[in-house]
Amino acid sequence: MSILERVSNDLNAAMKARDRDRATTLRGIRAAFIEEMKKDGADTVPDDQALAILRRLARQRGESIEAFEKGGRPDLAEAEKTELALIETFLPQLADEATTRAWVQAAIAETGAAGPGGIGKVMGYLMKNHKNDIDGKLAKSIAEELL
Repeated sequence: MSILERVSNDLNAAMKARDRDRATTLRGIRAAFIEEMKKDGADTVPDDQALAILRRLARQRGESIEAFEKGGRPDLAEAEKTELALIETFLPQLADEATTRAWVQAAIAETGAAGPGGIGKVMGYLMKNHKNDIDGKLAKSIAEELL
């Protein structure tokens, strides 16, 4: 079952259960998918593209949470956290710090990167080989630490 189908099925279930918050978030996800389909002129969203959209939505929620907490609005931050948790149910589990560190070390050895100027090479290698499995921010911070 594709990610788009899972979102649609979950939306139908949320509407039947009269779970407004969940349904609203799922409608937003589906709207992002539909927007992408219209832009591409396609009938569906491939899973790799759906994952990219979900990551973008998750990143937006994370930034909103940060802004709301800085602005003294814990109520809005909590609502965004709930939406983020729902979005994350559709994303694959990312590698933990130890695994990411091992991949970064392997990328440094493979690319021969040295010094801060080599971060681009390392990140390019990591994104090419582990795009759906790795947290880019964590990988970059580890690469900066090791280089």
